[in-house]
Amino acid sequence: MAKGKIEWGRMLGKLSPYTILKGLRYMRHYGPKEFWIRLHERFEPEEVPYGPWYEEYKVKPEELEKQKKKKWNYEPKISVVVPAYKTPEKFLREMIDSLLAQSYVNWELCIANASPDEAGMSQILEEYCKKDARICVKPLLNNAGIAENTNEALKMATGDFIGLLDHDDLLAPNALYEVAKALESHPKTDVIYTDEDKVRADLSEHFQPNLKPDFNLDLLRSNNYICHFFVVRRTIVETIGGFRKEYDGAQDYDFIFRCCESAKEIYHVPEILYHWRTHQASTADNPASKMYAFEAGKRAIEGNLERCHLKAEVSHTKDLGFYRVKYEVEGTPLISIIIPNKDERESLKKCIDSIEKKSTYENYEILIVENNSTSKEIFEYYKELSDNPKIRLLKWKEGFNYSAINNFAAKKAKGEYLLFLNNDMEVIASDWMEELLGHCQREGTGAVGARLYYPNETIQHAGTIIGIGGIAGHMFVDMPGERTGYMHKAAIQQDLSAVTAACMMVKRSVFEAVNGFEEKLSVAFNDVDLCLRIRAQGELIVYDPYVELYHYESKSRGTEDSKEKVRRFQEEIEFMRCRWEKLLKAGDPYYNKHFSLTKWNYSLKPFE
Repeated sequence: MAKGKIEWGRMLGKLSPYTILKGLRYMRHYGPKEFWIRLHERFEPEEVPYGPWYEEYKVKPEELEKQKKKKWNYEPKISVVVPAYKTPEKFLREMIDSLLAQSYVNWELCIANASPDEAGMSQILEEYCKKDARICVKPLLNNAGIAENTNEALKMATGDFIGLLDHDDLLAPNALYEVAKALESHPKTDVIYTDEDKVRADLSEHFQPNLKPDFNLDLLRSNNYICHFFVVRRTIVETIGGFRKEYDGAQDYDFIFRCCESAKEIYHVPEILYHWRTHQASTADNPASKMYAFEAGKRAIEGNLERCHLKAEVSHTKDLGFYRVKYEVEGTPLISIIIPNKDERESLKKCIDSIEKKSTYENYEILIVENNSTSKEIFEYYKELSDNPKIRLLKWKEGFNYSAINNFAAKKAKGEYLLFLNNDMEVIASDWMEELLGHCQREGTGAVGARLYYPNETIQHAGTIIGIGGIAGHMFVDMPGERTGYMHKAAIQQDLSAVTAACMMVKRSVFEAVNGFEEKLSVAFNDVDLCLRIRAQGELIVYDPYVELYHYESKSRGTEDSKEKVRRFQEEIEFMRCRWEKLLKAGDPYYNKHFSLTKWNYSLKPFE
C-alpha cells in the first residue's frame, strides 16, 4: 500500500496545473467514487503501448512514394473543407502542410476564414494560396458560428466528395489515398469514414486511438464514434442542405446522421488517418469545456430517431458525449421466456423468483423445459409452480441438446417474442424486459442481448466478437462491472455480430425465418450461429447494457471434462469453421482489424 501511495505521489508531482484543474472539473462531474474508477481505468498500463505501436504502424516514406505513382481507374476529386477561426499560426501551418504532404494529388483545400482581421492568419493563408493552386480561401466578414462558417467553405467545394477537417487537426499523409482507393474498389459508396487518434499540441505523442467498427447504427446513437475523418459524396451534401446552425457544437454529429440516412452505401476504412490535436481549448482534451455541445448532440440523436419514425427518450450518461436511448414499447405483446432445466432447483428458483419479484413488465409466460431430471427436490418445486398460470412445464425426454430443447419450446410458445434464458440467471434491472422489447420491436432488429455479471460483480458477457479465441468470445470477461472499458463499449448500446443466448430476446418471426437454432450445435456456439444467420438476413443484433442480470454459469450442464464432451466440442468448432469460414477470414465487421483476437478487452494486436 505504501508503495502504491509513493507511485501515485510521483505521478501527481508530474502533473501540470492545467491537468490538475482538468482533474478537478472531472471530479465535480463524476463525484469522488466514479472519478476514482475512471482515473484508475484511464491510467491502467496498455498491454500493447500505442505510442511505439503507432511509430511502427504509420506509413513509411517509401510506401508514400509508391502511392504517388499509382495509376487510377477512378480518381475522384476530394474537397477538404475547413472552417477556420482564430487558429494558432503553428496549428494552421501544420494543418495545411498535412494536405500538401498527401500522396494522393486530386484534392482541393477550401478554407473559410472567419477571422480575417487576424493579420498572422491572413498572411499565412495568402502565402499558401500562392504556393499551391489547390488551396482556396474565402474571408468571412462575420463569424456566424461553426455550422454557417463550414457551409461557406462547402460553397467553395468543386470536388466529387467532401472531407471535413478541423482547423487545428492533421491528416495522415496517406489519408486521401486510402479514401480514393476505397472509392475505386467500392464506387457506389456515398459515405466513408476512417479511424483516428489524438496527438499532443506539440505533436510529441500520439495516444488514445479510436479504432472503429464498420457502420454501427446503435453505436452512432450512443456516441458520435464516426467523427473524423468523414468524407461524403457532394450530391448528398447538396440534398441534405449542409450544416445546421441550431446544432452548433454538435453540428458534425447532426450532419453525419443526415448523410448516413441518405447514403446508399457507407464504407469504413480501418486505418488511422486523422490526428485530433489536443490542447486547452480543444474538446478532445477538455470535453467539459463545451457542455452545450452535448445538449446539441442529444438533439441530433433525437432528430435521427424522429426521421426514422422511432419513439424513444434520449438521455446523457455520466460519460460526456455518450448517450442512452430508451425505446418506447408499443402495446403489451406476450413474451415467452424459455428456460431449459435439469435437476437445478436452487438456481431455477432464484431465477423464477427474480423474474416474478423484480420485473415491471407483466405480459409474459415462462416455459420451463424439463430435461431428464432425477432429483426429488426439483419435482417438488415443479409441483409448487404448477398453480402459477404464467408458468408451463414442458418435458424433453431425449438427451441434452440446447438447440433442440429451445426449438422444441419455441414451437410450444405463444408469445410474439421469444426470450431465451438460462436457468442460472438472476434479474437485476426491473425494466429488463421493456429494454429488450423496445429494441426488438424496431423494424430491422432481430435479436437483443444483455450485460451479464458473475456473482462477484465482474463482467461475464458484454457482447460477443467473432474470431476471439478462434471462433467467438465474450468481451470484457472478468472486468470489474463498475468499469466501462475501451471507449465505454461495455456500457453503451451498439450493434454486434452476436450476443449470448443466456439472455437473448428474438422476434418470433425472425427466429422462424432462420429455422431456429442449429441442432448440430448441441452445446457450443449455437447462439453465435443463430445470431450470424439472423445477421445474414439483414437484421441487427443489439447489445443493450441496461439489461443487467447475474449469471451463475452453466451449473446444470457441467464442465466439458469427459472425452465425449471434448470430442463434441471439437466437432462443433469444426462445424463453425466450415460454415462461417468466409467471415472468420474476413474478420468481424463490428471489431477493428487492429484489435487482438486473444484478448477480451479491445487490446491492440501486437504489430507484426
